[in-house]
Amino acid sequence: MNHKVTQNHLQKPAFIYVRQSTMGQVRYHQESTERQYALKHRAEEMGWLPHLIRVLDGDLGKSGARTDGREDFKSLVAEVSMQNVGAVFAIEVSRLARSCADWHRLLELCAYTGTLIIDEDGCYNPAEFNDQLLLGLKGTMSQAELHFIRARLYGGKLNKAKKGELRFPLPVGFCFDEQDRIVLDPDEEVRGAVSMIFSLFRETGSAYGVVHKFVQLGLRFPKRSFGGVWQGKLVWGGLTHARVLGVLKNPSYAGVYAFGRYHYAKELSAEGKIISRPKVRSIEDWQVKIDAHHESYISWDEYLKTQTLLQSNRTNGEPMIVTGAAREGLALLQGLLLCGTCGRHLHPRYTGNGGIYPTYQCNWRRREGLSTTSCMSVRCADIDAVVIQRIFDLLQPDQLQIAIQALTQLEKRDSAASRQWQMKIDRAEYETQLAQKRYEEVDPTNRLVAATLERRWNEALLKLEEIKQSAAQLQREAALSITADQKSQILSLAKDLPKLWNASTTQPQDRKRIIRLLVNDITVEKVAPKSLLLHIRWHGGKTEDVPIQLPPNQADVMRYPEEFVSRVRDLAVEHTDPQIVAILNEEGQKSSTGKRFTPSMISWIRFKHEIASPSPAAGEYTVAQAASKFGVSQHVVYYWLEHNILAARRIGEHGPYFITIDEEAERKLLNWVTDSPRLSKSSSRHSEIDSTIGPQRSDELTVAQVATKFGVSHHVVYYWIENSHLHARRSRPGGPLCIKLDEQTEKRLRQWVSHSSRLKKNFSKSSQKKTVGGAK
Repeated sequence: MNHKVTQNHLQKPAFIYVRQSTMGQVRYHQESTERQYALKHRAEEMGWLPHLIRVLDGDLGKSGARTDGREDFKSLVAEVSMQNVGAVFAIEVSRLARSCADWHRLLELCAYTGTLIIDEDGCYNPAEFNDQLLLGLKGTMSQAELHFIRARLYGGKLNKAKKGELRFPLPVGFCFDEQDRIVLDPDEEVRGAVSMIFSLFRETGSAYGVVHKFVQLGLRFPKRSFGGVWQGKLVWGGLTHARVLGVLKNPSYAGVYAFGRYHYAKELSAEGKIISRPKVRSIEDWQVKIDAHHESYISWDEYLKTQTLLQSNRTNGEPMIVTGAAREGLALLQGLLLCGTCGRHLHPRYTGNGGIYPTYQCNWRRREGLSTTSCMSVRCADIDAVVIQRIFDLLQPDQLQIAIQALTQLEKRDSAASRQWQMKIDRAEYETQLAQKRYEEVDPTNRLVAATLERRWNEALLKLEEIKQSAAQLQREAALSITADQKSQILSLAKDLPKLWNASTTQPQDRKRIIRLLVNDITVEKVAPKSLLLHIRWHGGKTEDVPIQLPPNQADVMRYPEEFVSRVRDLAVEHTDPQIVAILNEEGQKSSTGKRFTPSMISWIRFKHEIASPSPAAGEYTVAQAASKFGVSQHVVYYWLEHNILAARRIGEHGPYFITIDEEAERKLLNWVTDSPRLSKSSSRHSEIDSTIGPQRSDELTVAQVATKFGVSHHVVYYWIENSHLHARRSRPGGPLCIKLDEQTEKRLRQWVSHSSRLKKNFSKSSQKKTVGGAK
């Protein structure tokens, strides 16, 4: 027994760690596995009892470059850290770990707990400096050996790839011939399915569009199996988005032999682990690129255009670069507009019921806190209509030629789809014939085998019939063949491109693709509040500036022009609202909403623009003024007017009265008021008022003026006069009151009004009434 193995070590379990890097080594290199299991016998020879020997073989087929997935190694480290291990057996250091970080961590734990490490070369105690140094060198050499092995293997692969001779699994549509050359798949249905992907991508412009078209046409796509009994077999099924991207991004379909398109970069995960992720290299960084290496489905230029289009279709890319795929929605210039303020893309925003009111907006400055408003916001219809009309003008000479080319492409696509269905039927017929042949060749007396082959023949017949029925149904629904009438209709529509553009059957995606074929991008510059300038950059490098005058806001549309307001102001001098309505309607004028005028409309215009009602001429009185002049109510004045006691003119049937009072009529009515006990009763409360005769002086005010000055009603002023709060006199018997108002009295009355809640309320109503009356 080795002198380093003590009784303390023998009392603890001995762990034998067994590992192979790959499952291929486990299967084909069994000698190495047997040598590792044989370490159990060596542990027994060194003194460990059989029940204290534990074999850890759960990491077979796993690489030792890292601890991820090596649960037995983690268990070993945990047991060592808890001082439950006497020795660790391994055939060599590389079996335990090929990473210096994992190896040295295990050495430190073994040195701390006094655990031995034993391999074929000897027994080591990591607590001793010399053994620790030797084990450290072995771990370093093991990691370096892994680097050398990897470098030799990868160098050989790279050297063979540079000659174009390195074989790797080929994508669907290719296979190797007898001389190990890459050739197109001899199966015509496979080649047709691959070609259909590229054809539909040219038509739709997106990978999702290709998937939807495959579903719409009822087509299948093959997938080649690798490994097992299905090695090299084709499995037909539905097409997925990932499969489409894999085909479109693979340079093999462009006839290019490529190697080194990906590389692995190490990253630190959220859990703190170092992981390797594949990264895509740019075309310039490919390690091997051999052009025209084999037959191709597309050209290299088309492949580059496809990659550019796929990159622009990404919605998670840089906003300054990508435009996004042509999608649903009424914003036809989606992804093409650039903001003239910040240079970023204008994005569509859909509002209204179902998004029927789209707008283009750039909110970058507001989002970044650089501004409180958007850089730009404009309705889609205002810009789209101008760009579409410009496209119509450019395409006018070539409309017929474009229609013929589009018709030719449709015929090719439909012919290819029909051909795919026919090949699908041919394959089903072949499988049916093969099942029939197998059934006919079997011995009839062997009923067990004959029954199975008969069932397979029946299933093949049912499958064939189902495929024929599906093909016929899709033929009717999708109208894969274009009739002569349809061709004539298409050519007739070509003469009227706007009609075809605005047809209900034309999808927004189709309109957007047509625009993108012609327009590269459009920079929108705001030159005035309602004026834009479009800098259109066409494909090919030509540029064009198109000015746009935006429609006014709804408020500006509803606002009447100053000329119309002036006309209403002139008419209001001598006409009432109904008369003005009659004049305007007779002239055929319409309101801002396109309707006939009504008195309420004219009343609102007069209120909005402060147009006064017809006013009396010099020497004329209103009903209120006449009532105040004689100290009677307005009802009395109306009585005098009805009985022609007073002469007056009236504007319209329901307009105000403008009364003319001469000296004789004034004297007659004053005597009437004085002699009438009923009329004088209403003036009895003013009997104590000074009746000094004389004209109204400049420093005196009327009752109406005092009421306006303090914001109260006439009744309050009369109350103040009756209770001697105000001094008043009459300019003549029955004439208006003339009120003398000094500063002290005015101050006292204003305090009274401000402290009286009732007078405040009256003042509020009076103010509102005055405002409305002033507007009229």
